[in-house]
Amino acid sequence: MDGVMNTVVISCAIAVVLCAWQLVNTLWVRPKKLEKYLRNQGFNGNKYRFFSGDMKELSMMFQEARSKPISLDDDDGVLQRVVAFPFHSLQKYGKNYITWFGWKPRVTIMDPDLIKDVFTKLNDFPKPRSNPMARLIATGLVTYEGDQWAKHRKLINPAFHMEKLKNMVPAFHLSGSKMLDKWEKLVSSKGSSEVDVWPDLQALTSDVISRTAFGSNYEEGIQIFELLKEQSLLTMEALQSLYIPGFRFVPTKRNMKMNAIDKKVQHSIRGIINNKIKAMKTGEGNNGDLLGMMLESNSKEVEEHQNKNHGMTIEEVIEECKVFYFAGQETTSSLLVWTMVLLSKHQEWQSRAREEVLNVLGDKKMDLDGLNHLKVVNMIFHEVLRLYPPVSGLARKVDKEVTLGGFSLPSGTQIGIPIMLMHYDEENWGSDAKKFNPDRFSEGISKATKNQVIYLPFGWGPRICVGQNFALIEAKIALAMILKRFSWELSPSYVHAPHTVLTLQPQKTMDTVTNTVAISCALAVVLCAWQVVNILWVKPKKLEKYLRNQGFNGNKYRFLYGDMKSVGIVSMY
Repeated sequence: MDGVMNTVVISCAIAVVLCAWQLVNTLWVRPKKLEKYLRNQGFNGNKYRFFSGDMKELSMMFQEARSKPISLDDDDGVLQRVVAFPFHSLQKYGKNYITWFGWKPRVTIMDPDLIKDVFTKLNDFPKPRSNPMARLIATGLVTYEGDQWAKHRKLINPAFHMEKLKNMVPAFHLSGSKMLDKWEKLVSSKGSSEVDVWPDLQALTSDVISRTAFGSNYEEGIQIFELLKEQSLLTMEALQSLYIPGFRFVPTKRNMKMNAIDKKVQHSIRGIINNKIKAMKTGEGNNGDLLGMMLESNSKEVEEHQNKNHGMTIEEVIEECKVFYFAGQETTSSLLVWTMVLLSKHQEWQSRAREEVLNVLGDKKMDLDGLNHLKVVNMIFHEVLRLYPPVSGLARKVDKEVTLGGFSLPSGTQIGIPIMLMHYDEENWGSDAKKFNPDRFSEGISKATKNQVIYLPFGWGPRICVGQNFALIEAKIALAMILKRFSWELSPSYVHAPHTVLTLQPQKTMDTVTNTVAISCALAVVLCAWQVVNILWVKPKKLEKYLRNQGFNGNKYRFLYGDMKSVGIVSMY
């Protein structure tokens, strides 16, 4: 009996040791091996620090940068504020450097040829799985890979063809008129007025998305927009802390809030989709909005192949609608607000743009043909997107060892593409790279970039943003309407404080970011304990149920010992 007990205790101890070793290997041995391997190839960076990597320093620099505004004339200020840690790493280590996101290394590359390879070879360099809490904001096309991505891209593409977008111009114009009428009332009595344009531009783009994507209006979609705005703030907070597997199930205040918001958003969008499907079946309503076109494309694909697997499920349609709501509203509103800020500072370009709009469009009804002739406006938008892109960087991952240029990247490595650092690089753009100079785009993007992959406001390659034409047409119409009716300059009270809330936008509040490194350490211990419980209880009980369902009977599994006590008794007789 004592021998049996000793065997069980030793087995249990071995299980705990193996679990502990697996943890040590994941959090220390493998990262140190990867660090040595990458350093030998010329990637420099901070030394790997157990468990947290660079997350603590990254979070501290992020908070410090957000704590104080910058001067609009400070050439390096935008980078130091928006991408503080990458900018610091670039200055210290050069263009090829390592950042440790916990125990996972991310190598940053700035060679245009290598970036072209990464964006072109989709199978070798897929997107990394994001923090599960971040996926609550939206998944869909932006996160899918392989066949699922190809299927969704095929079904969504028709909704963004130029012929379809042409029919949305009246809706863009109607939404813009509402905002400008409001501004007109503010300035009519005094001839001028101080206006915080940011919330109005957000309301404008929200109204546009509601009309063009869902055939409704801002009032009907306002709850969804407000919920997604709150969700984006919570998501940004989550992304600044180290994620431990399973942490999303911990009932923290933030986790519960994010899950509650997601349920409300899904419920609201499901209602919109169900109403649209009913209207389509009865022949009522207008299928010219993005949702109607997506559902129509989906239906045709299913009918053509006589297989539902060729289409999207309702849950997948909901996720794509969340992307419409969030990306469609955020991207265009941020482009417009930074355009107004820069044209406030550079009045000569505001005048040139207004002159062009009046000459080309005059009092004529806006259409796509007229908008396509706004060369100066185009140049301004390209330059604004270079200096203030919607997102500051992108990432890809390596699932198997691959060669990239002269580098050999092992499985488990992530690749960082620092969009803002690329856009401000004097080697790519010349000595005035940090200056606002739309003339650099006077002969188009290809000429300005010398056909290199150095301009990435909407990504690049097969996965370039499907909605970029939608965003640019909407922005052109809005800016043209503003230029026709108003001139503007910066208020003396304006504070220049660009910051990232998933997209780059003006900072309104100095939100704090909770440092969860200490919490994460405690969770690591909990996860280790969970693995032991899984080995000694959860998995045996699952196996027991699985085998009994196939006709195998026997004693019920007893924790740790199983039948060892009985076996010991029999052996003694």
